[in-house]
Amino acid sequence: MLLAEHREAVCDYARRMVSDGLVVGTSGNISVREGDLVAVTPTGVDYESLRPEDVPVLRLDGSPVEGDLRPTSEMPMHLAVYREAKDPDGADVTAVVHTHSTHAVAVSTLVDEVPAVHYMVAAIGASVRVAPYATYGTRELAENMLTALDGRRGCLLGNHGTVTYGTDLAAAYSRAQQLEWVCQVWLAARSVGSPRLLPRSEIEHVVDRLRGYGQK
Repeated sequence: MLLAEHREAVCDYARRMVSDGLVVGTSGNISVREGDLVAVTPTGVDYESLRPEDVPVLRLDGSPVEGDLRPTSEMPMHLAVYREAKDPDGADVTAVVHTHSTHAVAVSTLVDEVPAVHYMVAAIGASVRVAPYATYGTRELAENMLTALDGRRGCLLGNHGTVTYGTDLAAAYSRAQQLEWVCQVWLAARSVGSPRLLPRSEIEHVVDRLRGYGQK
């Protein structure tokens, strides 16, 4: 079976999205890339029953390679990230996570950029943009997303959800979690007052510091 380990990881993280409350039902999707091949969640399948052999494998041009199920309707968005998004540090993009997390969706209906209420905005970049709304599964949505991703590792999709990417699935997923948490914090603070926001210069400073964070 092609990309066996990656397909198993897609199943594991898809179930984790549900248990972590980042998606409801079969919404949201995950993909992992190796070379010119991409393993991605199928469309309309309960993640609790998802098996590695159910995970479709496609080429970067979208042509099917292995698997009987149709890929997610958001495949154009995933492929656009792999083909066109540029990691700010020049790293290879090998995983994409798309969620419908509650607080991030709520924030996407209110602002054009996620307010810098906490320095973990820097997990995405110097700011987190909100891409204008477009119908799911369309090239227009993919184009809007790419514009919002310029120089960033994630973004909100207006009235829709989030997209994050990374050098592996763990990194992409962690960014989705951090983004949802920052949105939750801002909404909680905003509900009782006017939150103090960090200046762009501080977020840029933390972006630099995060490059050396953790064990190497």
